[in-house]
Amino acid sequence: MPATDKIDLFKSLKTEYASPRQPRLINTSPGRYLSLTGSAVPGSEAYGAHVADLYAVAYTMKFRAKLHGGLDYAVGKLECIWLSLPDARDATTGWRWQLLMRVPDAIGEDDLATTIDALIDKKKPESVRDVQLVALHEGRCVQMLHVGPYDREPETFALMAEFAAAEGLSTAGGHHEIYLSDPRRVEPDRLKTILRLPVTS
Repeated sequence: MPATDKIDLFKSLKTEYASPRQPRLINTSPGRYLSLTGSAVPGSEAYGAHVADLYAVAYTMKFRAKLHGGLDYAVGKLECIWLSLPDARDATTGWRWQLLMRVPDAIGEDDLATTIDALIDKKKPESVRDVQLVALHEGRCVQMLHVGPYDREPETFALMAEFAAAEGLSTAGGHHEIYLSDPRRVEPDRLKTILRLPVTS
């Protein structure tokens, strides 16, 4: 198969990955994602290992898709849907999250299987087998850019929920974060994160 132009979903779906400074309604399209679900405490060594597994699959899959199929694409942003959060009295339990990275629709289960086999052959951890390929369609959402540390996100989500209510909408599903900054390299006050809340009428 001849090589194609490089696909960058973050750019081609720029309305879905908008980063407005005030809450805004957007419509998201169906997409395919690499996914890894877990319950490790964010920032812990175990959580970091899950993130590393997802990146290992994402980059190996990208290189194999270009080498063997002529499909060239940019690895997506790290995203996370927070399915449940801990009780304020104990931040060490109650976490449930779904890490995500969007991939082109042409990526299929066979691509994932051969990628994981290749990683296992290279002595990568068996935990890479936990990465799945899932379909996701959140539909209508409220979206806003959060600038600052993660522990101040509730303030931004409160603004988003207030906006949704004013539009006659209710929030539905776990809140969704799209990470534009690397916390290892960016000061907490300068972190940029797109926040997304699915809504329903």
